[in-house]
Amino acid sequence: MRKLLLLAFLPFSFLSCSTVKTNETANSNPSFTLLNSIEIPFNQEFKNTVVGGLSSIDYDAKNDLYYFICDDRAVYNDARFYTAKIHLAANKIDSFAFQNVVSLKNAAAEKFSNWEKQPDKSIDPEELRYNPKTNTVVWSSEGARVIAKDFSVLQNPAIQTAAVNGNFVNEFDLPANLNMQKEEKGPRSNGVLEGLTFNKNYTTLYTNIEEPLYEDDSKASLTKGGLIRLYAFDVKSRKNMAQYVYELDPIAHEPNPKDGFAVNGVSAILYYSKDQLLVVERSYSVGKQACTIKVYLCNFSKATDVKNIASLQNHEFTLASKKLILNMDDLGVFIDNIEGLTFGPKLANGKQSLLFVSDNNFSDKQKTQVLLFEVD
Repeated sequence: MRKLLLLAFLPFSFLSCSTVKTNETANSNPSFTLLNSIEIPFNQEFKNTVVGGLSSIDYDAKNDLYYFICDDRAVYNDARFYTAKIHLAANKIDSFAFQNVVSLKNAAAEKFSNWEKQPDKSIDPEELRYNPKTNTVVWSSEGARVIAKDFSVLQNPAIQTAAVNGNFVNEFDLPANLNMQKEEKGPRSNGVLEGLTFNKNYTTLYTNIEEPLYEDDSKASLTKGGLIRLYAFDVKSRKNMAQYVYELDPIAHEPNPKDGFAVNGVSAILYYSKDQLLVVERSYSVGKQACTIKVYLCNFSKATDVKNIASLQNHEFTLASKKLILNMDDLGVFIDNIEGLTFGPKLANGKQSLLFVSDNNFSDKQKTQVLLFEVD
């Protein structure tokens, strides 16, 4: 959610309504209970890097190791990810310790450039997942779309595979509707690839855009949500197999002042079971420091594959269903900018753990939180 206030002044177009059908299913719902949380101190240093901007969390069960990508565009330090140990005792986070930091490299085996100096050779890391079958990580970049009077950058989003030492392995073949364009078509700046998750067998990779494509829908408002796309990729071929439509909630709170910036989008996803994902909707409004975080169980088993539909306008299709599992506003504690979630190890009571992380945007006004939940 970096540069949100700047993005508030970018123009956007309102589009006509689509014909959509809801997809209601009768699945049993999990429930989440908050156990505890910890806060990583602002500007903590680790191996000569500034810790901040943690935009994802993933768990390697075999090595009891967590992965966190940093959304630094190589401005503070190299584009990078961290590994850490999180010790759970008595059903709570007992300790947290970073283990390593790894610089990401491009296909030429070079580190990515500083966004402020060479934006065309920079990168915008957002999500990372570990693949135990190949001992690699897959990570996403939002790219960039900056259109100004005397300065413009068009950088396509990307999904790349890297070795655990950060070296480039390969890149996924993204569909054309994810290409950045000068006209208002395709992805919005800072609203592109936010989430990544593998299915159970690591044969399918799912990703999502945070906000609607220009040609699909308007952004979420206080009165309506927007239509975004979920993408399924075949891991072996690295090609897009299907696209499904998910409808966002309206923005949770009116901004203060009333004409101030406000947004709602999907900041993270996590595989739950066949054709089901946990989806994190993050709503932010100027004047309210906390974010409203809602976790939905999404089912796309009956959703229309819209891969070959260029624009969702004036088309009939069935949405992926969504059921509210958790509204973090109900927890009674401050919740910041949640951008990642993962299932962790089993708790001492035998129940499944679920961990979230928030991105502090390298701001002393925000917090890097790690929250532990019990899954029922």
